[in-house]
Amino acid sequence: MQKIILILDNIRSVENTASIFRTADGLGVSKIYLVGTTPAPIDRFGRKRKDFAKVALGAEEFVVWEHISDIKNQISKLKDDGYRIIALEQHPKANKLTKLTANRLERFALIVGNEVDGVSREVLDVADEIVEIPMHGKKESLNVSVATGIALFSLLN
Repeated sequence: MQKIILILDNIRSVENTASIFRTADGLGVSKIYLVGTTPAPIDRFGRKRKDFAKVALGAEEFVVWEHISDIKNQISKLKDDGYRIIALEQHPKANKLTKLTANRLERFALIVGNEVDGVSREVLDVADEIVEIPMHGKKESLNVSVATGIALFSLLN
């Protein structure tokens, strides 16, 4: 059975984060790490966020999550535990997502970045692999929640 971790690197939107939780539940993600400004399912007072729950539709109750402040430390721990670290980002060193999916990975952590700046440079420097989804239209990128779903589905199949 595959062990899949998601790391959300400073996602700005509650709706995108909640949508990713719903997708993560549907695709069997083991845990989500929320980094920096990424919204959590609960507010700073420990109350459920109604705006989050409206989009996640209960997935926030089933997906294990944790807020972390040091992403590089967490990546190091995951590597020590045998996880392959994959960053989803448009980058000169990125390989097409389809190239990586030819080899089914047993343990991987997929890192997705915020809607404007993407995955942080410090994370790209320590990732084992950088992958991108080939774009064929006029737009250069997809919504982060859509891209996460495509990448997870592709990596799992």
